[in-house]
Amino acid sequence: MSETASESSGSEVQALLRVLDGQRRHVLGILDGLDAVALRRPVLPSGWHCLGMVQHLALDVERFWFRAVVAGDQEIIRGLTSDDEAWKVAPDVPAADVLDGYRREAELADAVITSTPADAVLAWWPHDLFGEPHLHTLRDVLLHVITETACHAGHLDAARELIDGRRWLVLT
Repeated sequence: MSETASESSGSEVQALLRVLDGQRRHVLGILDGLDAVALRRPVLPSGWHCLGMVQHLALDVERFWFRAVVAGDQEIIRGLTSDDEAWKVAPDVPAADVLDGYRREAELADAVITSTPADAVLAWWPHDLFGEPHLHTLRDVLLHVITETACHAGHLDAARELIDGRRWLVLT
């Protein structure tokens, strides 16, 4: 018995979502046990810190790609700026709020992902940021976000090792 196109698309999306979820767990797992001071400690010459990276992943990755680009959420699109504000976490914002914000954005992204076929065309494209589209479907966006999240998880690995020597080894 063969799968229908819809079932095949759904299982593909679920498989990609499992990979993305693994990278999200890596992001949060490598930071587990760091206190608020360590989460805000820049360890690389560029000056970013772990908490800023998580906020970037929440706003510029999860929210932007899934709720704005895939779903076309006009409120988010209207609120977009071209600066690097997502990387800046105000000193009065508790670290737990940023980490919970990432979890929340991932849940909202999952709702978009699970309700969208893999080959669905994107609802909106940020021409002013990226020029002509280089991603065209949910599948393309999922692969892009998996890659970006994995890359940033690696950055967080390096930062964590510089902070306290802890290393993250994932076998799954």
